[in-house]
Amino acid sequence: MSDASQRAAELAAQRDDAAENGVTDATLLDAVATRAPRSLEEFYDRFSRRAYSLARRVCVDESIAEDVVQEVFLLVWRQPERYDPARGSVATWLMTMVHHRAVDAVRREAVRRRRTVAPGEDGDEWLPPGPGADEAALDAVVAGHVREALAALPTEQREALTLAYFGGFTQREVASIAGIPLGTVKSRMFTAVRTLRGLLEGQVDRGAEEGSA
Repeated sequence: MSDASQRAAELAAQRDDAAENGVTDATLLDAVATRAPRSLEEFYDRFSRRAYSLARRVCVDESIAEDVVQEVFLLVWRQPERYDPARGSVATWLMTMVHHRAVDAVRREAVRRRRTVAPGEDGDEWLPPGPGADEAALDAVVAGHVREALAALPTEQREALTLAYFGGFTQREVASIAGIPLGTVKSRMFTAVRTLRGLLEGQVDRGAEEGSA
């Protein structure tokens, strides 16, 4: 185990020691694994609010976020042995699963909408008329450019940026999740942001012209 991973494990253990009602997160997860009565209910009560908050930030849509949370806790019930203490705390493990599945859910929903929403007669995506339509068009164009720019980043940079900005994790938590030094996370995020700025330079202005055309 690397020094960074060892330190992450130690910090995770410290956090677990300060668990609720004298029961650590790891102990509660062990109870889930042995199918102890009410263990999953208690695990859900402990983490559901944080899990939903993260899923809601990523998915935006409430029903999709709820489905993600349900899916993650079902996975905890079915495969609690997937937790590896060497890679971080129970909370970090759970939130990482929530984030990954929320991102997957957003992607699936985007694909579904592209397949089921009919284009307008002129081939452009239909937007409702009235106040705010121009802003909505511009937002859609800019969001598209951002997604394209993110996709162009190296995988490790994109993951660090996504965890921090869309997952709501701190840089230290990102380092714990990825099992890399904090300095590496900072370097990757700095490089990713600089690259994004270069990729997006001029795109927003052009998007504004396209959205108002």
